[in-house]
Amino acid sequence: MADGNFNRSPLASNNYQSGVRAGRMTMRTLAIKAFEAHINTCFPGASEEEKLGMIESFKNALQ
Repeated sequence: MADGNFNRSPLASNNYQSGVRAGRMTMRTLAIKAFEAHINTCFPGASEEEKLGMIESFKNALQ
């Protein structure tokens, strides 16, 4: 017997695309932090300006 709610899902609504975007942003943030750590380890004598330039070019490459 139909009660008018026959087309409703028993599960809560889930926005899959929103989760995908959140996951991508999380991975992007982790990648940038890992790259910063790598730069600091491999180039300890580099100036802050050089390091920031490398990090910015890495961020642009991720897009």
